Amino acid sequence: MIGDFERMMARYADMPTIAQSVLGPTARSASGGQLSAFTDAFRGYMARKYGRRFREFIGGTVTVAGAQDTGRYIEVNSTVTMPGQGPFEVRFRVWDRSGQALFIDILIEGVSLVISERSEIGAILDRNGGSIDGTIQTLRGMG
Repeated sequence: MIGDFERMMARYADMPTIAQSVLGPTARSASGGQLSAFTDAFRGYMARKYGRRFREFIGGTVTVAGAQDTGRYIEVNSTVTMPGQGPFEVRFRVWDRSGQALFIDILIEGVSLVISERSEIGAILDRNGGSIDGTIQTLRGMG
């Protein structure tokens, strides 16, 4: 499931944009090589963190309720229904700046994945004394 989730993210997510957003202001001082390595490490971290939960979605349904152009991105509104649970709202923020439509954030019941992970990555950066390279190594070892 972890591999499947990582492949899904590689295909449908704008991982460089998400990774830079999650890294926050530190991304501005990172080299191109560091950003690339961070993006790869972050993708693996996300796959390990969320991939295990991916199994819970088997048998569930996603119903798209509509989409709205915000001018910066398209927000796709949907409802997810899981077996034995009540429905919940999921919003996908999608853009096509890379030439294809990819998501740049997912909001589950109003909670942004990017903002949540920015907090997590910020804490990891702090524990590594602000070192991007140290944070990359930490992410590679997590999970």
